[in-house]
Amino acid sequence: MKSIIQTYHHIPLKIGALFLMLTLGCTSDAEPEDMPMEDVVFDTSEARVFQMGFTTWPFAPTQLAVDETNAFLMANGDIYSEHIDSEIPWSAWINDTDLPIAFTDMVAHRTARRTSGTRMTLSISLLNLDRNDLMPDFDGQKPDYTALNDETIVEAYHKHVRYLVAQLQPEYLVIAVEVDGLLKNAPEKWAEYKLLISNVKSRIKTEYPTLPIAESVMLHNFYRPDYDTQQSVIDEVGNYVNTMDFAAISFYPFLKGLQRTSEVQQAFDFLHAHVDVPIAFAETGHLSEDLSIEGFDLFIPGTESEQVTYMQTLFTNAQAEHYEYIIWWTHRDYDPLWETFPEDLKDLGKIWISTGILNEDGVEKQAYSSWKAAFSK
Repeated sequence: MKSIIQTYHHIPLKIGALFLMLTLGCTSDAEPEDMPMEDVVFDTSEARVFQMGFTTWPFAPTQLAVDETNAFLMANGDIYSEHIDSEIPWSAWINDTDLPIAFTDMVAHRTARRTSGTRMTLSISLLNLDRNDLMPDFDGQKPDYTALNDETIVEAYHKHVRYLVAQLQPEYLVIAVEVDGLLKNAPEKWAEYKLLISNVKSRIKTEYPTLPIAESVMLHNFYRPDYDTQQSVIDEVGNYVNTMDFAAISFYPFLKGLQRTSEVQQAFDFLHAHVDVPIAFAETGHLSEDLSIEGFDLFIPGTESEQVTYMQTLFTNAQAEHYEYIIWWTHRDYDPLWETFPEDLKDLGKIWISTGILNEDGVEKQAYSSWKAAFSK
């Protein structure tokens, strides 16, 4: 059990970061419009042009759940995502001391899962939970710096990324996760961040010249920015994404109240109009049942049919626009894992709990059939 806890001790970071970055414009009780499924169904008569997979997020804090998750990923995807959302051992990288055991154990666990024949995309979080500064060290402290692009920070993060890439050997690299959050929450650091990551990317490119590299952005903030002047945000994020090898997109449409097929398609149309590089969905998902959280005074309607419709719309766009890959965040509802969250994180953790394509008991939802139909092509 210790190794499982060490491997997934970063889970609350994922939950907090996503919630804090998104404006929940989704408390309406209105029912989404009915959309005939045949209008959005991915044409399975065509050969699929995009890769499909899931993250390694487990549904319970047990070795059995991890093993079952791994088996599902290998059987139902031709790519999977390792999402490193844990602390960064800044002190060890800066001072050339031993790496924390919690860190090396986590990496070793993920390395052991690496399966030949299944491609992998690696996402690494540079930013903290609030997306306004660097991820802290394992002692909870952030490194000292005058500017984000200080040479000590550049050198340490380069060591961190190089180590993870060398250990995991990914086919794609998301070198920093949801970076547009920094533009929103600490805009004074944005220029320094771009210098930092540009320096690190250039070094990794020299060492791994054929490895496609991107930084993920949230389609929520890009499509409907709620800070600064909207057009300035759209221009900045769009121009920046177009400097990357590919656009790595994070998208949970229900978190912006996008439930109708037409609303979701408008977000896709916006993305295609503003991005010129190949597109990959680094993480996505949608509710399969109503979500109600009293602590947030939050109600978001959801159904299995609506989840299927979003998935089919996603597949249709991926096929038409030749996306690189789609990563569905969680393959199975994670109620048993959620039960182990600290009480102060349970409301946050509940938001994504029903976005799997299997329910908490492992029973297939409607979306599973859609996934299998597309994956078979």
